[in-house]
Amino acid sequence: MAIMVDMENEEHAKKRLGRYYIPIWEGCDPTVSQSIKDFRERWKPYSTSSRRYPIGRLIQEVIDPAVAAYMATLPVRYSGYVPGAGTGVGFSAIIGLVGLDAMVRVQRQLLRQFIKTEDRQTPRDHRFTATLEALIELVCCCASKRPQTSAPAQGVSLNAQRKHGFCDFCGELTEFSAFMANVAEQQVNDAELENRKKLELSHQYCEGHRPKLTNGEWNPAYRQAKRSLAQFELELARLSLQCAKPATPQVKSGDQLVDGYFFHYVMRQTLQPADKAELRNQARLMVDSKLSDRKKQILMLQCSGLNQSEIARRLGIERQAVSKALASIPAMFHLKKKRPIR
Repeated sequence: MAIMVDMENEEHAKKRLGRYYIPIWEGCDPTVSQSIKDFRERWKPYSTSSRRYPIGRLIQEVIDPAVAAYMATLPVRYSGYVPGAGTGVGFSAIIGLVGLDAMVRVQRQLLRQFIKTEDRQTPRDHRFTATLEALIELVCCCASKRPQTSAPAQGVSLNAQRKHGFCDFCGELTEFSAFMANVAEQQVNDAELENRKKLELSHQYCEGHRPKLTNGEWNPAYRQAKRSLAQFELELARLSLQCAKPATPQVKSGDQLVDGYFFHYVMRQTLQPADKAELRNQARLMVDSKLSDRKKQILMLQCSGLNQSEIARRLGIERQAVSKALASIPAMFHLKKKRPIR
């Protein structure tokens, strides 16, 4: 029997599908991967609020059989890390019971447990992790998808097709996205609709990073974030790279100490690539805390068991500079020290 070869790579698919593109993780099970490809070709008219095109039905038709087929190839011990697996309850049925957002949280937590307790870094485990990441990404995309034509609530004249998503500078929703989320949940009353200057809601920035304050003055937080945008994007890219394949250092900064820092930091945090908001907020905190690469080097050497004098000699700086740098770094960025070898 002839085998059909998929001639389109992911970059081409991303360009062709635009905002309807759903990423597929490298190493994902081929059956599940193909089901996601089929899903993203069909899901354009589907949404959680559409009666004619309910997205749960499409998940049931396209994704459920692939997940069931894949899980049938695995030992029973893997079933505990996929909601409903081994019980006869489909992937879509669990989503119907708990909702898309809760499904993301549940599946993410189960994946973290698997990585901490069961993952033996075998090819099978790598594929299982990549497959769950792909399914989490799929559910995230479904949760954030709106109908093609949207009228969120009577009396709301906002254009629902304006840019939705995160603030350019952090992991908070933009003012517009946050407002639309409240509208969708019917948490906005008539008085609020009258009082809000809807057209002034930012679709680029959250409330904390909007360019101007309510009194018309420039927002210092906006100016600071604007100046450090390149560094924010660099740290976000590094965190995302390391999360994608956490078993080994991935950052490739050109400095082994910096690469090692991200490796240990991400391992300690148990961050996942699907934790988009948290990754963005972590990158923002790194920049705002002035966690430079020099400070990352110091933290990595400290983690390796070196004292301040040894760190200073290794880096060719004064001991006082090491002490001052360590004192300026928030506790959340420190790594667990290893016992020195005697």
